[in-house]
Amino acid sequence: MIASLGFIMIILFTYLIMSNRLSPIVALITVPILFAIFAGFASTLGDMMLDGMKQVSSTAALLLFAILYFGVMIDAGLFDPFIHRLLTVVKGDPVKIAMGTAVLALAVALDGDGTTTYMITVSALLSLYLKIGMNPLILATIAMLSLSVMSGMTPWGGPATRAIVATGVDPSEFFVPLIPLMVIGAIWVLLVAYLLGKKERKRVGVHELSIDHVMQTGVESASKPSPIRWWTNLLLTVAVMVILVKGIWPPSAIFILGFAIALMINFPKNTVQKEIIMKHAGNALIVTALVFAAGIFTGILSGTGMVTAMSNALISLIPDSLGSQLPLIVGITSMAFTFVMSNDAYYFGVLPVLAETATSFGVDPIEIARASVLGQPVHLLSPLVASTFLLVGMISKELGEYQKYAFLWCFLTSIVLIIAAVITGAISV
Repeated sequence: MIASLGFIMIILFTYLIMSNRLSPIVALITVPILFAIFAGFASTLGDMMLDGMKQVSSTAALLLFAILYFGVMIDAGLFDPFIHRLLTVVKGDPVKIAMGTAVLALAVALDGDGTTTYMITVSALLSLYLKIGMNPLILATIAMLSLSVMSGMTPWGGPATRAIVATGVDPSEFFVPLIPLMVIGAIWVLLVAYLLGKKERKRVGVHELSIDHVMQTGVESASKPSPIRWWTNLLLTVAVMVILVKGIWPPSAIFILGFAIALMINFPKNTVQKEIIMKHAGNALIVTALVFAAGIFTGILSGTGMVTAMSNALISLIPDSLGSQLPLIVGITSMAFTFVMSNDAYYFGVLPVLAETATSFGVDPIEIARASVLGQPVHLLSPLVASTFLLVGMISKELGEYQKYAFLWCFLTSIVLIIAAVITGAISV
């Protein structure tokens, strides 16, 4: 009975999300509450919701202050000199332009936000692509692959955050083994950029351009930093990342302190600080609310026993010979699942069941969480991803045209990440 209700709840939740009948936040809250009441858990429902929110509180704080931190750094002009230098170096060579696109997108994608990555990368380089006749689909493809590698695995990126919340794993333990994958993924993106750039070089040749014609990046900082302040921002960001990787402090505490320091360094006036916070509060609030709503969903799913019941049902369908291969199976199937499902539907509806099932076969749920993000390159091609519409709109192309061009590269990127995850031990087989 409980297992059946659980599967029905997930199917209904997935349908409501994919059909846009309800927003993810509303669906995450209302659907499990209604099913819990129907199943007779009304008296303990409040405790389940509170327990779920407690479990995700540190992750919510991490995501909130990570978004604010990188928002401050963008406004402070941390990336501006890099963009200008990049345009100076690449000039009119399609190979250099494509590889420069990858370097820029990989760096910007560290903030974990697709909208920011696309806006900065495309705004900085689209005029250069058009000036020498390069196909803007290359720009969009490289930007998307870069986002899938960097944002897909960092604990403050959307997919990883959802995976961490849904499985209840420690963000640092989730992230550190994925660092080699990010390095391998970045190298792969640079290789793809080289291949695409080399093909374009044959088609359009190398152009000699005055950099003044293409230096307009479209990125305006709220504050033009002095050299001392710029280096301070860079050192602060490096310090934040090093402390995060070393696990010296909890990730949320690192970004809370980092945000406070960054705000004081770059915008010392109280009135300006308020303006900067308000500028990024919208995105930060929506994502944080989503995390707490997900906590309610997973808290009820666990408190009612639905996860255990559903996992037992799935266990009966999986041969013992394949139980130990669940991380690899999850990695491969995540490409298809996340293409036809939104991240919210997959990570909050399907992943907890897979993680619980894996536990029964002696597989650490953290491996399932890591495996679940390996299909993100294909997921970003999905029409369910809002930032993808922004990307194709900025290059003035149709989604279908872009999907046909980029699918092979996105699919190959997922395959490379899965193979790398097995080789590096991020997931076991």
